[in-house]
Amino acid sequence: MADTDSSALRTPRQIADAYVDAVAAHDPLVAAELGVNPHDDRQPDLSPAGFDAEAALARRALAELDAAAPTEDRDELACARLLRERLTAQLAVHAAGDHFRSLNNIASPIHGVRALFDMTPTETEQDWAAQVGRMRNFAGAVAGYRATLAEGLGRNLVSGPRQVATVVEQLGEWFGGDASWYAQFAAECPEALRADLDAAAEQAGAAVEEFRGWLRETYAPVAASRPDTAGRELYQRQARLHTGADLDLDEAYAWAWGEFRRLEEQMREEAEKVLPGATPMEAVEHLEREGHRIAGVEEIRAYLQGVMDEAIATLNGTHFDISGDIARVESRIAPAGSAAAPYYTSPSLDFSRPGRTWLPTLGRDEFPTWQLVSTWYHEGVPGHHLQLASWVAAADSLSRYQVTLGGVSANIEGWALYAERLMDELGFFADPGQRLGFLDEQMLRTIRVIIDIGMHNGFVIPAGSPFHPGETWTPELATEFFAAYNGSPKEMRDSEIIRYLGWPGQAIGYKLGERAWLRGRAAARAAAEARGEVFDLKSWHMRALAQGSFGLDDLESELAQL
Repeated sequence: MADTDSSALRTPRQIADAYVDAVAAHDPLVAAELGVNPHDDRQPDLSPAGFDAEAALARRALAELDAAAPTEDRDELACARLLRERLTAQLAVHAAGDHFRSLNNIASPIHGVRALFDMTPTETEQDWAAQVGRMRNFAGAVAGYRATLAEGLGRNLVSGPRQVATVVEQLGEWFGGDASWYAQFAAECPEALRADLDAAAEQAGAAVEEFRGWLRETYAPVAASRPDTAGRELYQRQARLHTGADLDLDEAYAWAWGEFRRLEEQMREEAEKVLPGATPMEAVEHLEREGHRIAGVEEIRAYLQGVMDEAIATLNGTHFDISGDIARVESRIAPAGSAAAPYYTSPSLDFSRPGRTWLPTLGRDEFPTWQLVSTWYHEGVPGHHLQLASWVAAADSLSRYQVTLGGVSANIEGWALYAERLMDELGFFADPGQRLGFLDEQMLRTIRVIIDIGMHNGFVIPAGSPFHPGETWTPELATEFFAAYNGSPKEMRDSEIIRYLGWPGQAIGYKLGERAWLRGRAAARAAAEARGEVFDLKSWHMRALAQGSFGLDDLESELAQL
């Protein structure tokens, strides 16, 4: 990065993109996400010094932004506002030492060590040589992460016991047996490099096993006396990081209960169509037993690919323009040791790696589809893939920062949930079972707001609730509530509760983000009608997808102006 004198000549976008370059040079996981430096065989530095170095890059970028020349350019101001908000939120988290207790079942630093192999190319022998190097460096990354958690023990910054137990179990699936993540990954390695990869994997597996032992024997006894919940101070800090807003938690909690009541009534109506006289959960059980299903792991992968391909073909030209690299998205099966929830990974900046959806099989070989269709509209098209691939396509006209590191979880997850609702509005859930699946997914995200805020902040269940009125939320009550009102399999529900406890403030962004998208659309429609114009939904969608990232403090107002 430039020094302070020269930074005064740089625009906010230039400063933001220089920050992206600096972080990519520091962190090979970020480089892999962006698709740059494909043969860098390093692993992330997960030691305390590594986290400090990343924070130093953020502070330097903020100093450059302070010294930048004033501008009236609206796009430059939007980038500057995003960069300042994001880096300030990240530095608040770092200053509080949250990284010293960053241990959870879905987004721990240790998960990035393994994810690096899924994001980097494996097409040529040179690609595989880099993978061998990454595997050799696996143990160093694990040692750095252990040092960070050990520092947390010394500072009394410790994760909760449920996270420890879950991660210990996950790590056991990474290198053990023919069904492990490593066995699946190494199957495609060229014969000339297989011996080197296996030798490096043996060292990596030993490091992971040693780390697992340390978690069980040293970390877990201390964690056993710690709460699984965050408390209000930590929760507000993390919620800001995930939503880009200082939330009124009381308002969000009360609003979510209103959504709960609305969705419960709709689910009852749809359940009657699925199985006359049935409650929603009885209808769900019927769909699990008797509804449409796909047999076989490869068969479900192909089915989900077909769901996305059909959505692209139907929506292109009517509600979106979907062409070129944006039209390419791959359905994949998640590696062993993943959390239970499906997920999406973005394309590289040059689209050499396409966007991908990932389905954890959880050991199953039969897959009911009543809920999966809505989920794949969320993960694929018109959800995550359409938004994030559109961002990548707009990187040159925006800034690389606004479409990559500047992404705000609540914006991204809010769009994906809006995408599910859009498909309902467009009539894609004509089948009652699939529409119940859509409503069940909406209920899942509403339950997240209620129990995530409730558990971590000690909120009381409202007096008018059909579920334990007047009681204070606990993880046990949250688990019972989840089972009573959502049809996800037990493995999924259990994994989700662990996720919320270990990732405070992230799960609320889906519904709160969707609310911002819907309110922004309604305001844009009202403004068009006030001007005597017909609101063009396709045009609004395309402008919205091209604007890049905003936090919830800005998203609704920005959408209203489109």
